[in-house]
Amino acid sequence: MSFLFGSFLGGGAILGAGSFNEDPGYSGDVGVRETWKALAADSSSVLIDVRTVAEWNFVGLPDLESIGKRVLLIEWQRFPDMAVNPAFAEELKDALADLGAGMDASLYFICRSGARSRSAAVAATAGGFARAFNVAGGFEGALGPDRHRGCVDGWKASGLPWIQS
Repeated sequence: MSFLFGSFLGGGAILGAGSFNEDPGYSGDVGVRETWKALAADSSSVLIDVRTVAEWNFVGLPDLESIGKRVLLIEWQRFPDMAVNPAFAEELKDALADLGAGMDASLYFICRSGARSRSAAVAATAGGFARAFNVAGGFEGALGPDRHRGCVDGWKASGLPWIQS
């Protein structure tokens, strides 16, 4: 199967902030609690964390052990220069094939706050995956009044299971 991501890797409309018109280019945004419920209910659904290795190691990861799953870890952008991962499409395809996930599996992309994961969901949709969702709020959510993340919204603030290595 061929993935055509070239036009998406450099496109400002996908990587930059901004609004989408009628068709966002992916299946849509889903809240963290709805994502948890969907992952628990659908054995073929997959959570893909697209943050950086540094974020996984120092901030933590969603913990899906209680529902018999594991998070796929595939960087959308590489630390420290934050360049888009040129191998993202191939890494995604290979990881999903290893899980036996088909092109119609529900894929939930999560990052820190929902921006990178939206880009990853758009890219996955362009690559032929029919159900690519962005996890709105991400793992840490928006900045709170104290300018810290993880207390207003997102996976952590919602009390969903997570671990730190």
